[in-house]
Amino acid sequence: MPDTLTRPSRAPRAAPRDAFADGARERARRRRDGAAALTLLSPSLVILAVMVGYPGVLMLVQSFTDYSIRNKVQGTLPGVVGVENYLEVFTASDFPMVLVRSLGLMVVMTVCIVGLGALVAVLMTRLGKGWRVLVSIGLLLAWAMPPLAATTVWGWIFDTQYGLVNWALNAITGTQDFTNHSWLLNPWSFFLVLTIIVVWQGVPFAAFTLYAALGQVPGEVLEAASLDGATGVQRFRLVVFPYLRNVVTVVVVLQVIWNLRIFTQVYTLQQRGGLASETNVLGTYIFRQGVGEFGVTSAIGVLTVILLLALSWGYVRTTLKEEEL
Repeated sequence: MPDTLTRPSRAPRAAPRDAFADGARERARRRRDGAAALTLLSPSLVILAVMVGYPGVLMLVQSFTDYSIRNKVQGTLPGVVGVENYLEVFTASDFPMVLVRSLGLMVVMTVCIVGLGALVAVLMTRLGKGWRVLVSIGLLLAWAMPPLAATTVWGWIFDTQYGLVNWALNAITGTQDFTNHSWLLNPWSFFLVLTIIVVWQGVPFAAFTLYAALGQVPGEVLEAASLDGATGVQRFRLVVFPYLRNVVTVVVVLQVIWNLRIFTQVYTLQQRGGLASETNVLGTYIFRQGVGEFGVTSAIGVLTVILLLALSWGYVRTTLKEEEL
């Protein structure tokens, strides 16, 4: 019997792809995208080069010279001194003490701002609409006030003769122990007043940012955690905080940078009675550095930039890794 079965017809074979052509097209597309991105970024890059790049390079070069006001007046070139300025900063100046003081203040202020900001953000999620609006307005007023104006107002509150704080403490204690008491003369009380001012103006940013992040936490996840018997602290630590980790990191890094660069508040309080030699931080120390000693001042500036980069490097590295995923 003849075999009437027929073999199934094969599908037509696809034409071989030209891998070289595909690679060329992909490279061309990447070049076009890169050129378009560079075109869009070019105005910002020019501004950064003029406003940040040129002063940064100039500061780095001057840190290795003995450039001073004498060279500026006489129009002469400074001499190259190598790392002498850096050695002088660490061995023959108050920079180490100022650096430790600035880092300590930065840690205290950052912890207070982020901690209080988180508490205010959680409180705003529990308040009704009317109270939440009032709290938001109060935070905005504190945030929008210029640092100089805020420091002046708080300086009046802690004024030696007419300050509200001295009057209130006298009324509470029933004595006159705080009459004409100077809060700015003692370095510890000076830094207490300074911390209050900086934290008062820093909490609104942290509170608003964390409040917005809390709105991204799924309600069903919190409800499931409650049904499982998790307490409020456990829900925040195990459920809420993982959603806030990246936002908290951004807030902490920004506060570290800002609190390490404070100048206006410190300088204004020093003008109202604080001892500059015992209350200087990095900003005011650089400002008060020997008149015209541009080389040493540039060395301090370079060290400050390196310190800020080191403190924020962890956040930058984490951000780059997330973009690669």
